[in-house]
Amino acid sequence: MEDKFPEVEALVLKGGKVLFVGSRKNADAYVGDSTKQIDLKGKILLPGFIDAHGHITSRAGMEQAVDLSPSPYGTVNSIPDLQKALTTVIQQLKPGSSIPILGNGYDDAIMIEHRHPTRKELDEVSTTHPIIVIHASGHASVVNSAMLTLLGIDENAKDPEGGHYGRNSDHRLNGKLEENASFAALVKLTEMMPQPKPAKNQLSQSLKDFVKAQDEWLSYGQTTICDGRSMGVSIGLLKEAANKNLLKADVVYFPDFEANKADWESFKPNYMRYERRLKFGGFKFSDDGSPQGKTAWLTQPYLIPPEGQSADYKGFPIFSDETLYNDLKTVFSNHITAQLHVNGDAAIDQALRVISRLKEEGIYKPELRATLIHVQNSRPDHIAKIKEIGVIPSYFSSHVYLWGDWHYQSVFGPKRAAFISPAQSAKKAGILFTIHHDSPVTPPDLLTGVYAAVNRTTRSGMVLGPNERIDVRDALKAITINAAYQYQEENDKGSLKEGKLADLVILDKNPLTIDPKKLRDIKVLETIKEGKVVFKRD
Repeated sequence: MEDKFPEVEALVLKGGKVLFVGSRKNADAYVGDSTKQIDLKGKILLPGFIDAHGHITSRAGMEQAVDLSPSPYGTVNSIPDLQKALTTVIQQLKPGSSIPILGNGYDDAIMIEHRHPTRKELDEVSTTHPIIVIHASGHASVVNSAMLTLLGIDENAKDPEGGHYGRNSDHRLNGKLEENASFAALVKLTEMMPQPKPAKNQLSQSLKDFVKAQDEWLSYGQTTICDGRSMGVSIGLLKEAANKNLLKADVVYFPDFEANKADWESFKPNYMRYERRLKFGGFKFSDDGSPQGKTAWLTQPYLIPPEGQSADYKGFPIFSDETLYNDLKTVFSNHITAQLHVNGDAAIDQALRVISRLKEEGIYKPELRATLIHVQNSRPDHIAKIKEIGVIPSYFSSHVYLWGDWHYQSVFGPKRAAFISPAQSAKKAGILFTIHHDSPVTPPDLLTGVYAAVNRTTRSGMVLGPNERIDVRDALKAITINAAYQYQEENDKGSLKEGKLADLVILDKNPLTIDPKKLRDIKVLETIKEGKVVFKRD
């Protein structure tokens, strides 16, 4: 992944680092009596993949949830499928009559009804078990009547700041919770369900779930993992996992600034410094919602507004300009970076407007490497502004494949949809960009992001925005050396270079030579962290 690279036949590792990269003949000089020699037998070696933006603690928190994912990762492709999945779990586990049931990953963009389930449809599953099902985007959820009662949300409840309660035409709650209404419900539910105390010398269920989630990331070739928007018990979970030496990969976490505002300074001592593989990498700001969930903040209305909204509906912001300005001023003044979740073009406008103001005041400096996460509904005029201000766009390129048809037909329409995740425009402008998977919105699958960025093909086979396709090497750089740069770790990670960490991934096929349409089919055979195998496929 170096711009200038030699013909590489052999790699020599020692003490968890790369000692030599070059010819086999010259590598033989390093062979001693105790040297272990590994022949790849035609398999492909790359630097370990780097998760530029994901949510490992959120994935861990969903390990006990009912999987409601649609194809290609799951089987819940309709509301009856969703009801059946929930009913089956209740019948099989026979939990107490009032035990809450959590489902995760339903997706109205893919389900045949193209709408969210309703409170009434969840009541048909159970009137006694409180039920909450979380949208694939993580930005909305739906609850049944028993869950509304458990959470103390009555018919007269007012929308929380930055959130929304869905209502029917008669103004009764329909069970849908958007943005901060959904996040608040999940936090409250977590607090109401204390963890059983583990037996002596046993891991808690939360730690077991975290280890399982980490193993999933490793199986997708990632040697550096992200936890974006850490809050509540998640931060404690990360620290406990680190203290118990459970981290096999490096984990970079970004606490939600608003949720940790009262004690944000307590994070400063660990900024950009790994301790037992855990590093505080900066703060996270969630400026709007989800485009496929139709809560992202746009300047032009959605092509087809969500149910209950008027034709001029454009989503909504989470922050005012002044709130975002004051918070980012605090962060940047202390030389700490930030990740800003911006999906809609209005949210992108706001982030660029505020950061530009801070740059003019000498508070934001490009060396902080602030990152715009998703940048999904980008416009062509954003490219020059991103370049001028000096921020890094991190694209959720899998959107093109997974939700491209939905964006084309329902969310944005043809013109706007063709410019989502505009990696080629960024490259032409000389902007360094990364690609992420946003797990658990999708599995931690970076190769599907590579496939989507290279082919720009939707699930139906339509090519969406062919001018924004990039070549395979640029897509691979976006999940290796560029992602290392985003985390200010380019001197240690992201390429096979003498002196860097021996973070490696072995693939069964060469992404540079196979048919680009088969990039999604590549399998990770081994993941190696600092010279030690942390995943090996059977």
